[in-house]
Amino acid sequence: MQEPTLLLLAALAGEPRHGYALIREVHAISAGRVRLRVGTLYSALDRLLREGLIRVEREEVIDGRARKIYALADPGHDVLTAEAERLRALLAAVEQSIQPRKRPTRAAISPSPKGALA
Repeated sequence: MQEPTLLLLAALAGEPRHGYALIREVHAISAGRVRLRVGTLYSALDRLLREGLIRVEREEVIDGRARKIYALADPGHDVLTAEAERLRALLAAVEQSIQPRKRPTRAAISPSPKGALA
């Protein structure tokens, strides 16, 4: 799953949101690393709607403009949960691989004293 998709689903896990609120929440969740553009956001929302991962909870009219409020659908929650578990397992494997390796102690690698038989 691509990071923007994951972040959109995570943004909707907390509460239903409209487009601009999703842009702000994704930016906050990613600590400022991801800033969705409007075109990218709505393309992703359309795809997630088609896949049944999100739904339109309601529509509101604010300042004369229709605004859709999106919510995480049950299948979206399941996908988000599975992706979080996959990432936890991946992170554990990476952390395990970068643990400091045991190195031989200085005594174990020092040369034999002169004249000692090996």
